[in-house]
Parts: sequence; C-alpha cells; structure tokens
Amino acid sequence: MPGQGEHPGSSWLGAVARADGQTRFRLWAPDARQVRLEVEGQASQPLTRRDDGSFDAVLPLPPGTRYRYRIDDAEPVPDPASRWQPEGVHGPSVVVDAEAYVWQHADWQGRPWREAVLYELHVGTSGGYAGVMAQLPRLVELGITAIELMPLNAFPGTRNWGYDGVLPYAPAAAYGSPDELKALIDAAHGHGLMVLLDAVYNHFGPDGNYLHQYAETFFNADAHTPWGPAIDFRQEAVQRYFIDNALMWLHEYRFDGLRLDAVHAIVPNDFLETLRQAIVASVVEGRHVHLVLENEANQAFRLADGYTAQWDDDFHNALHVLLTGEDEGYYAAFADDASGHLARVLGEGFAYQGQPDPRGHVRGEPSGHLPPTKFVVFAQNHDQIGNRAMGDRLITQVAPSALRVALALTALTPMIPLFFMGEPWGARQPFQFFTDYQAPLDEAVREGRRREFAQFAAFANPAVRASIPDPNAVQTFEVSRVDIGESLRGEGAAFAVWFAQLLQVRATQLVPHLDQARALGAQVLAPGAIVARWQLGTAVLQVEFNLGTAPLTVPVPAGARLLHAEGADADSDALGPNTLRAWWQDAQA
Repeated sequence: MPGQGEHPGSSWLGAVARADGQTRFRLWAPDARQVRLEVEGQASQPLTRRDDGSFDAVLPLPPGTRYRYRIDDAEPVPDPASRWQPEGVHGPSVVVDAEAYVWQHADWQGRPWREAVLYELHVGTSGGYAGVMAQLPRLVELGITAIELMPLNAFPGTRNWGYDGVLPYAPAAAYGSPDELKALIDAAHGHGLMVLLDAVYNHFGPDGNYLHQYAETFFNADAHTPWGPAIDFRQEAVQRYFIDNALMWLHEYRFDGLRLDAVHAIVPNDFLETLRQAIVASVVEGRHVHLVLENEANQAFRLADGYTAQWDDDFHNALHVLLTGEDEGYYAAFADDASGHLARVLGEGFAYQGQPDPRGHVRGEPSGHLPPTKFVVFAQNHDQIGNRAMGDRLITQVAPSALRVALALTALTPMIPLFFMGEPWGARQPFQFFTDYQAPLDEAVREGRRREFAQFAAFANPAVRASIPDPNAVQTFEVSRVDIGESLRGEGAAFAVWFAQLLQVRATQLVPHLDQARALGAQVLAPGAIVARWQLGTAVLQVEFNLGTAPLTVPVPAGARLLHAEGADADSDALGPNTLRAWWQDAQA
C-alpha cells in the first residue's frame, strides 16, 4: 500500500515522489547491514532498516534528483526499482514525478480482445518513441489495431533486443524519456490503437544487475534457467517487486496489456496466478486489459483460468516446416508430420497437448475446449526471425504465392493474428540479434552466438559460422532498421494494399462474431493441404489451403460466400499449390 502522501498505485520499492514535495526511498537489501542514500553535492543520508529486510527514508528531495545507494561502504549502486537511468544501467538513478505527464486521452478504456490485430515492433530499430509515434497513422491505415513493443526495461549500452534488461522499472534511455513513452501511448490511444508491452519477469541480463551483492535471496540457487539461477518467486518481496512493476506499466503508463516472456521459467509457476489476480483487482470496471503468455509448457489451464491468450508457437513451427522444409532447431519436433500438427493447432489450439516430441520431451495440456481467441498466431515474430543465424525473413525463403497464403491464413482464422514489423508491406530487411556490451562480455556473446549454430548443418564448418553477424557490431543493429515509408512506394505499396484488404475482411466479417467462435475441427487433405472450420455465431467459417506440391479437388461448400482467395477461383473445385480460400456459410445455407 502507498504510504502517507504517496500517489495511489505507488510501488513498494524505489523512489516515490510524494504529494507533499518529499520523496520516499526504499530498497530491499536483506543481506545489508546499512544503506546510505548518496546524492551528488550533498551529504549522504542513512536509511532505516525494517524487519522485512528493507531500508527506507523520506527526504526533501524533488523529482530530477540523481541518487545511488551505498551499501555497507561498498561502491554505490543504482536503484533496482529505478524509474529512469539517463546515464545507463551503471549510472545514477533519477527521481521521477509519476503524475507530471498530462494525458490527452485520459478517458481511453481500451478495446475488446476480439478486435486485436497485433503488430510487434522493436522501438530502437523504429527510431525511438518519436519514430514509432510517426508510424501510427500508417499502421491504422493498414488495419493494425494494437502495437506490441518489445521489452523497454533498461539494458547495457544503446542497442539490445530488450531481453537483457536489468532494471525493469526504468524505460530504456536510448529510446527517449519516460514522458516521451507516455506521449507515444497517449498518441496511440488517440488513433484507436491499443499498446501492449513485452515484460520480462523470468531473468535479468548479464550486465548491470547488482542484486546479488545485497539480496542474494532474490535468486533461487537450486533452480536454474538458461540465464542462470532462477528468480525466487517464493519470496514475498520478490513477488511485490514484479507485481508493482506490472501495475506501473498498466496504470502509470497506461499500457493496454502485457505479453509475459517465457513464463515456463518462472519458479514456482503459481506466481502467475498471484500476478493475474493482483492485476485484475487493480483494473476498474469497463477497462480492457489483456494478459498474454509466452509459455513453452502449453498450460491450457492458465488460459481457462483467466489469462487472455498465449503466443501459439506450435502454429508457426508447423507452418514454417510446410513452407520451407526445415527440420532443425525449433522445427525438429514438427518435421515428422507438419500437416498433422498444423491441423491440430487449427482445430484444437495446441499441437502438443501432453504428447512426447521426437526427442521424448513431453509438454502441453488438452486445449480443444478453449475458444480460438485464446491463441495468438503468427507466421513470423522477433524470435523466429532474429534467432536465425542471419536474421532472414520468410519473404526471402519462400515463393511470393506461398508467403501470401501464410499471411492470409494468419489473418483469416478466428485466432488472434500477430505480424512482425515490416511484414504488412513485405519488408526484406533482416532482423538480427544485436547487443552493445563492453569487453570482455562482447566477445563472450559473439562466440556464444556462433556456438549456438554449430549443431545446424549449414553452420557446422567453423569458417561458415564466422560469417554469422557480430551481435555487438553497430552494423548488425543498423541493417535491422525497417522503413515504414516503403509501404507507400513501389512493391511495398502494392503489398500493403493487399495486406490492408486482408485485414478489412477480418474486421468486417470475422471480428463481430469472434466472441462466439468455437472450432469445428480440421482435416489434412493431403501433405501440406488442410481444411478447417469454425462456428461463428450462426455461421460457419471454412478456410482451406494447399501448401503442398500437388493440385487437389475440394468441393465448394454449398451456399457459401467467398471471403478471400489466394491463387484459387471462387467457382472451381480446384485447389492448386500455394492457394487458399476462405468461405462464409450462413445458417440457412
């Protein structure tokens, strides 16, 4: 709960500017004997230790004050709940007035989930907050209804995907100020766009995390993740740290939802329900707030119990195998029967619902009872492009006709579609993995990145692996920039017209009925060819496509109306390679 004079919703930890002009400072440092606040040009101030392991003080210091904590006479460190780090993750923290920004669209209540068409973007490669703001009108024209920002939490240097963040409360200074972020969200709301944030609660990055020095119990040494010891969510203080962070993004910054990264790495996993309940309790009636999971465990019960949706990697993985024939890395578990896996996704949600994959890895739970809108589907996202050695996009790997079938399938199922930045106009720029580390970490990351691909046949030769872009090189970041102006020129403009028409079909024909949507099953017609059907109110939606090599005969549904076709005729039973049709059949047909 906020203390006397603090604004409602104030975080338990960090520096909170109070209405009386003072600032409350609080640090959880259970391993520390003493903590002093250091402000440049002033005498240090002692903080009072509390029984819960926290240290606090209320001091006459205004917003804009730059401060650090000195713990047991060691070198001063930034605030782990810092709201602003203009000099980087090792620099001083800054007191921020959370109430200073004047919202222009304060009455915005969000949009229902059925209307979501997500556009995932990286703020840095889009020109910072100002650059993203400039794109908003064009994104609306293309049919996007929600932008999803890759993580914003402060990271080392000026270039990073965001998943190496170490200060979850501080928006990355490389993109702009906290108020400039609020201005972006405000402008998006003015255009009718939702804004979601990718939040990373499963690990910290390798540079700039000082918690081990004074709060070792923040981590669980007995539970390991790919990024090191797991964060210990058994600790009440740890839970409050991340719950307050989520509430900050949703209320202070007015994000419309969060995408929670890799929640299968959160231990114990029950924290997800604690977090969800805290968020739900904080949201006023009538406001739409959406909570989306990335969850390798395919825990269907999380979606049944209240989470809005989950990124459905199974959709992408099976689709990608059909499109490219690749069978390594992500795709090894789908190469045995890509058509069958994709049909199961379309008909039941997840492909893996408790079955072992070819490596014996069992994951997932039955999901056929869930509505289609519980699944976010995509032909590409930051992971599926950026975790390729060269960051190459699907458009450079498959025929144009196959790409259009993939995007049409993504847009025209009752599941929630997500498109990666540049995808709506056929951008060809790669999206590569980039960082901005200092020595010796830069070399470790560069070599670690190349070792990751040693298991892939194309990169088994060390000389070939040496061609994988250096994550720390400025050029790796620069080639990943995407110019939305391409959507108004040449081939990009033509592609964008086609894409906008696709989303117009979704908006007018599917969206009004999605709250009543339920899957009616999907069948494999031939290798690479599937027909899937959904009940939408009193009507039936049928999507049939052929990504195989042989033409098929698929009867036109009696009395059906064609919503969209790719490479196929409306009045013919023929469904050739790289074709798709979507039909609408009213109840009386």
